[in-house]
Amino acid sequence: MPTRHSSAVWEGTLREGKGTYSGESGTLGGKYSFGTRFGDEKGSNPEELLAAAEAACFSMALSGALERNGTPSTRVETAAACTVEKQEIGFTVTTMKLTVRVTAPGITNEAFQAIAAATKDGCPISRAIKGNVALEIDAALE
Repeated sequence: MPTRHSSAVWEGTLREGKGTYSGESGTLGGKYSFGTRFGDEKGSNPEELLAAAEAACFSMALSGALERNGTPSTRVETAAACTVEKQEIGFTVTTMKLTVRVTAPGITNEAFQAIAAATKDGCPISRAIKGNVALEIDAALE
């Protein structure tokens, strides 16, 4: 299996500095700062990237699980909300909430909910954060 690479550079102090990140594919990259991460300034941040990774991974994994179930989806849309909070030990990612809407003809809601719950616990990014971040899901068929 492949190993994927990304990099980041931070210049300056924590509050006044600035950072950039990029992925080896050339399709991922951006800028971030203290204000975009912990304030309301427009821009990217590591938590946004983690949420995007979780949403993308979960969507692919759920599509595969539904296909293996014999009820392939025609659309899986996942929004992920990653919460970072200041705790006694420092800033910590505490929660990742997934809101999932799926079109999958021929599946009951009961079967869909079971597959969505198993995927929440089983996709690779979920497994990477499991035990450290509360992972919540609101999954529905459309």
